[in-house]
Amino acid sequence: MTPITVIKNGEGQTALLTGGNHGDEYEGITSLLKLCSTLKQENIQGRVIIIPMMNHPAVVAGSRVSPIDNGNMNRSFPGHPYGTMTERMADYYNRVLIPLCDAALDIHSGGKTLDILPFAAAHRLDNKAQEMRCIEGARLFGAPYCFYLEEMDATQLYDTAVERQGKVFVTTELHGGGTSSPATIKMADTGIHNFLVYSGILKKNYIEPDSDPVELEIPNASCYLQSEHSGILELCIALGDEVQKGDLIARIYSTERTGQAPAEYFADTDGILAARRHLARVELGDTFAVLARPVT
Repeated sequence: MTPITVIKNGEGQTALLTGGNHGDEYEGITSLLKLCSTLKQENIQGRVIIIPMMNHPAVVAGSRVSPIDNGNMNRSFPGHPYGTMTERMADYYNRVLIPLCDAALDIHSGGKTLDILPFAAAHRLDNKAQEMRCIEGARLFGAPYCFYLEEMDATQLYDTAVERQGKVFVTTELHGGGTSSPATIKMADTGIHNFLVYSGILKKNYIEPDSDPVELEIPNASCYLQSEHSGILELCIALGDEVQKGDLIARIYSTERTGQAPAEYFADTDGILAARRHLARVELGDTFAVLARPVT
């Protein structure tokens, strides 16, 4: 069973708030569990649907994917009513819950494998009016960074399922490492508050961030560095560092033999290191670094 909390007060907009799309990303899970018991009906106008553990089996297992069918919720949309357990859950979100909402917030972080600059994000969309509403929601979330995303393969994402139905959609990445901290929980708490204010549901003022978010974009596949080797990863730059095309990003050392020079990886584009692999053990095909560029 997937626990769902619904709080309603009169007529108005509906916000769909989700965490635990991946079961090892804890900011959304924690902040939304907190919200379920603290949000007061008299403080809202409209409806809030809260799902702290979107992929509940994965959350219970503490894993990115479901232990029942190895299903990655964020690669299972639009789902299927007679498919695997994860596909059936995705189908319910797609056919029942998404149509109920006007705006959706899905809170992610890097899980056990990634550490990521804390950001809220919106996607580039064909519908520019919808895109601008999403971008405004991402900016007002209040994270230190605001990203404009082009996904490598968006076909089966929850994000895409929401956007295809014409809704406002905002997503986040709030650090990672398979844990949380007081700072990242505060970011999630503040962002949820601001998203509900932005949606016209929470009858309170925005919580203003210390500074405006830095606007970045990940425009194409050259920003993603993926391993062509298995071994031990040595990242040569830190999260948030600026890089130029051709700069050394990482070395990967073989675990099969010593005395062998490591494989070296270089930046294919200018940017800053927006995400890095949290684990030092790396396998063929693992993404170990993501670069982002300032929005121009």
